[in-house]
Amino acid sequence: MKRMLGFALFCFAMGMLVMLVIHNRFIGFILLILCLLAGYYLFCCDC
Repeated sequence: MKRMLGFALFCFAMGMLVMLVIHNRFIGFILLILCLLAGYYLFCCDC
């Protein structure tokens, strides 16, 4: 459980860093949607 929480916090921090570099909210929103879809596919699908 600690490893999963650590991974989530690391990903959260990386996302905040990317949004500091990218000042455009539209591109950030597109990246958010793409990452959510990829995460859902990798975590929930039996592939």
